[in-house]
Amino acid sequence: MAVDGPNQLPAPRRPSALRHFGKQFTHLLAILLWVASGLALLAGQPALAVAIVVVIVLNAIFAFAQEYRADRSAERLSALLPISARVRRDAQLRVIDATQLVRGDVVVLRSGDRISADLILTVSHALAVDESMVSGESVAVQHAAGELVVAGTFVVQGEGEGVVNATGAYTTIAGIAALTRQARRHPSPLTVQLNRVVKIIAVIAIIAGAMLGIAGLGMGLAPTQAFLFAVGVTVALVPEGLLPTVTLSLARGASLMAGRNALVRQLDAVETLGATTYICTDKTGTLTQNRMAVVEVWTPAGTALLEGTGYEPTARIQASPEVIDRMRGAAESAVQCVHGRVVQQGTTWVAEGDAMEAAVHAWSLRVGGNLKPEEPIQLQLAYTADRMLSSVVLAGRSVVRGAPEAVLSRRLGSVPLDVVKDLAERGRLVLAVAEGAWHPGEPESKAETGLTLLALIGFEDPPRPDVAEALAACRSADIKVAMITGDHRGTAAAVAREVGLLGERGIVLEANRLPTDDEELAACLDREDGAVVAPRVTPGQKLRIARVLRARGHIVAMTGDGVNDAPALREADVGVAMGLSGSDVTKAAADLVLLDDHFATIVNAVELGRATFANVRRFLTYHLTDNVAELAPFAAWVLTGGKLPLAIGVLQILALDIGTDMLPALALGAEPPNRRIMSGRVRQRSLVDGRLLRRALLVLGVTEAVCALTTFVAVLSSRGWTWGSTPAATTLAIASGSAFAAIALGQMANAFACRSETQPVWRQRLGTNRLLVGAVTAELVLLGVFLGFPPLARLLGGSWPSALGWALAFCAVPILIIVDASYKALRRSRSRELAVASVRITSGGPR
Repeated sequence: MAVDGPNQLPAPRRPSALRHFGKQFTHLLAILLWVASGLALLAGQPALAVAIVVVIVLNAIFAFAQEYRADRSAERLSALLPISARVRRDAQLRVIDATQLVRGDVVVLRSGDRISADLILTVSHALAVDESMVSGESVAVQHAAGELVVAGTFVVQGEGEGVVNATGAYTTIAGIAALTRQARRHPSPLTVQLNRVVKIIAVIAIIAGAMLGIAGLGMGLAPTQAFLFAVGVTVALVPEGLLPTVTLSLARGASLMAGRNALVRQLDAVETLGATTYICTDKTGTLTQNRMAVVEVWTPAGTALLEGTGYEPTARIQASPEVIDRMRGAAESAVQCVHGRVVQQGTTWVAEGDAMEAAVHAWSLRVGGNLKPEEPIQLQLAYTADRMLSSVVLAGRSVVRGAPEAVLSRRLGSVPLDVVKDLAERGRLVLAVAEGAWHPGEPESKAETGLTLLALIGFEDPPRPDVAEALAACRSADIKVAMITGDHRGTAAAVAREVGLLGERGIVLEANRLPTDDEELAACLDREDGAVVAPRVTPGQKLRIARVLRARGHIVAMTGDGVNDAPALREADVGVAMGLSGSDVTKAAADLVLLDDHFATIVNAVELGRATFANVRRFLTYHLTDNVAELAPFAAWVLTGGKLPLAIGVLQILALDIGTDMLPALALGAEPPNRRIMSGRVRQRSLVDGRLLRRALLVLGVTEAVCALTTFVAVLSSRGWTWGSTPAATTLAIASGSAFAAIALGQMANAFACRSETQPVWRQRLGTNRLLVGAVTAELVLLGVFLGFPPLARLLGGSWPSALGWALAFCAVPILIIVDASYKALRRSRSRELAVASVRITSGGPR
């Protein structure tokens, strides 16, 4: 221990809860609001400053509560090491604290034990180890003396002893932990684009504030007044409601995904899923049902086809009597060397132990085998990754089972490789069963030579029924897919072709022969017709695949279930863990957990992620429109040299941003996906582009501003105000309340207009977003409260509008809807003209 330290994994350094909470106050949008709050305080608006701080704090609390599932993937690795271990010390068997193990200790292993350190086996009595947590392969591996077994894995059968080879930080699992820590999370596309939006808004706010402040100096304002005025304008242009709207929209997307069996651990992963352009998926249990069954058996006398239900011991067999006799003999031999079984629970037959071994047992029952008691085992040779087979000796005869290429290389006579190839190419997982002879005193290797082939067993793991449809949706959405699996490459390729993952120009790569050049590897994987990587992909290879695809510009979603997958899941843009079969380590490293281990669930989550992106664009349009209408009164006041009074104040702007606008913006975040959401790579567009800015700032925003200022001037004039004069306080309050109402009512119409970028309001179905109807109703009630409750109206700086004021304010609704529809019609017309021109040019027709 003095040299290697205690047998425990190094404690990872991770942020405390307080530091994690503090991050919610320091991202770019939060910083912009902090600056706005400070400027409001400087400008003599303490109420506004406090209100902005409240927005920041409430949003931070909500986001923290949603996201704080601390990244404990490396920490949870330590939980894989047992508390105690049985060791031989001083010729005595002792139970000690596993942290006290040192190199050279002899550890005694029994069935059910979790291995406490990396061990070199000295004794093995049919020792089989579940290494799925490290290798990702679900089949238990038998180990012989002299082989290495690693910390964190389980002994599922047999007994043995081993000498400690590595402890704590030097174990295999510690190396995976180090890879997990090295793989860093990347900023999500939403974070990158929101930061861009914030920078745009900050620049516009600062420039507008500075220009209007300078204009104020030219009007004769004192420097202090001009500065405070500039600060007020800058604060007015900051969208205080944007931060909570984005957070709540992502949270709603996460809630919807949870309803579709996809649990989101990181909020921004909701939108990142919508940006996904490449999915790396497992096969077993994700694309397939993970239900092994023997469906085809080749014997030297011919082939038999079996058709049964689940693990029931009956099946319909298509074969001649001679083939059935041969198959029965093979089954009676094969079942002697498997430990998995099928048992009846009530009216249902279920598998116990290894799924493939249980399928062999079910097969033996279906063909009438396994009628005699199991024979005593005289000798057992364990399965290893190098040998790819295992053997048992029963009363002078050996039974060998394993990979076809390994078994066939040790048999006498012709080798039916064409049968093996045919089975694999049809998606069958193939197991060879052979028989030999061995007698005490002979070399152990003789039990596996000179074999007679009994059968080639074809197992089927049927694809999930809707996975082909999900993969077709990926293709339609311009999302490329690769299968990364431990299965034989022929079997993997056949399944990939069956479900539609692998097309004619797809590629199958062997994991141990991947191109060494990163660009070459990325080019091989980046195919429209899919890719398969098999078998036995290492953690480093999976991590490399994620990196090279990201370097090529892809947004990568990576699935995994074992500890070995954790580094790749962290490296990918979206790490997707299996909820049913995945380890706690993998789930902790992931952004998304599939509660049903189903590939189609990923596709559903992508659809919701794309809808979330579209919804963010909707409420950004909604917010930016409001900003133009809020800025216009300040610009008019400055440009007229003060001859036109200021229509609304800063607190009224805050009431619009956080009060009346918030609920409709959130309702826009609940807009359901449209039918074309999975057509093409919609995420090639930016969150904020010229199209959005033109519509929000130059069309909708200007329309709202004109309506508000027209209402304001008309009400002032109707009450005796003349150009350049100073209106009475009561008159100014009524006119200001009317302008406030015009902006709020215009925003109600804008909420419906923002539901679609192409269709006018009257062509949209209200029933698909009933939340918006309720939100606009609530906005109307809040408008009445802000204007009709005297203390609040006085605080904000307005009062109840006159009859004329209300009439003109309500005119903003049809005006905005008509202007929006006209703009959309113009854009559709221009799009059609461009499409026709493009067709003419392409076809060589008249230009």
